[in-house]
Amino acid sequence: MREPLIRVAGLGHRYRAGENREVEALRGVDLEVGRGEFLAVIGENGSGKSTLAKHFNALLLPTEGEVWVDGMNTRDPACLWEIRRRVGMVFQNPDNQLVATTVEEDVAFGPENLGLPPGEIRARVDGALAAVGMSAFARHAPHLLSGGQKQRVAIAGVLAMRPACLVLDEPTAMLDPVGRRDVLATVLRLNREEKITVVYVTHFMDEAARADRVAVLHRGRLVALEPPATLFARAPDLRRWGLDVPAVAELAWRLRRRGWQLDGTVLAPEDLVAALGAR
Repeated sequence: MREPLIRVAGLGHRYRAGENREVEALRGVDLEVGRGEFLAVIGENGSGKSTLAKHFNALLLPTEGEVWVDGMNTRDPACLWEIRRRVGMVFQNPDNQLVATTVEEDVAFGPENLGLPPGEIRARVDGALAAVGMSAFARHAPHLLSGGQKQRVAIAGVLAMRPACLVLDEPTAMLDPVGRRDVLATVLRLNREEKITVVYVTHFMDEAARADRVAVLHRGRLVALEPPATLFARAPDLRRWGLDVPAVAELAWRLRRRGWQLDGTVLAPEDLVAALGAR
């Protein structure tokens, strides 16, 4: 296990749902996110995924238990600014995070609020746009971009703050297949090449299959935390938790049932191509 960047112990969270009623969104969650890890978080609707994600940069505070980010307790008001600098959030709808009239102005918003000198802001904006493949769109109006491009700009805005961790809450849910592919490829590159820790909340099993580990939430509880190859071999459990097996893994399972010899782990299309080519 890598050195933990985020540590969650006995986390519970309840929402007030009326004057005399509370809803338990999370209960008894224990979890560590290692530095440089790509952790996917999956679960059926209402399982607590987004609630958990919002605890990682103190948008929500625990009802029970504790959350630490790089040794800082999210309950400590003195640590709030530093926690949110180290853990950046990207949400489902990029339009909710785009605030300026041009792409470069939008990406500069965070560094400007840090009070950085103009030269440092310029360098951060250029670096962040290059990291997400959007340098050519620096002077475009964000509202004229595609959904996938907007989401990459939103990611760049967080990257310009130089976070240690990106938390993405269903970032491709509103995108078409091309946008989904581009955003996932961007996040994977940032994790693999830039060594940024990623927590990726998704309901797409094929996206979760690209992670180092997958956390499964069911009715507010953490019911599994495993590498994708191990988890997606547990099809009956996944279905009991209201989830599906990735389509490629399902196809490989069906082929094996019919007697096809497929070696190795098959979680992505390229895995299946390689396994078929090796026969």
